[in-house]
Amino acid sequence: MSSSLPAHITLDEIKQLSVPLPEIELHGLDMGWYIVRLHCSDSTRLWVDEQGEAKRFSGTQWVSRTLAPLGFTHGTVTWGEVTDEMIGNDTPPVSNQQRMKHGVRVAFVTQP
Repeated sequence: MSSSLPAHITLDEIKQLSVPLPEIELHGLDMGWYIVRLHCSDSTRLWVDEQGEAKRFSGTQWVSRTLAPLGFTHGTVTWGEVTDEMIGNDTPPVSNQQRMKHGVRVAFVTQP
C-alpha cells in the first residue's frame, strides 16, 4: 500500500486501497459517537464523507459492517485525552503510536 494517502480519505478511496491495509482507529467522542482514522506508516488519515466532513458513526458495529467486506479484520477503539481539550496545558499530547498501543482491539465481525 502506498504511504502517500491523502490527509482525508473517503469510502471510495478506502475501497481502492491494497494490501497491506492500514490500521483502523475508532476514536470515541462524547455521546457515543466515533470517528475513524486510518494509520499508515507514520501518517494518519481521517475518514470523511463526500463533503469533506469527518464521517461519524453511532457504534463500532457500523464501522465493522462497512470495512469487514473490504478485508479489514479489526480496529482499535481509542478515546480523547483530557489534555487534548485543556487550553494552556503544557502536557505533551499522546502520540498516535501510544494511542493505538493502549486502545481496545475490536474484531470486525457482524451478525445478520
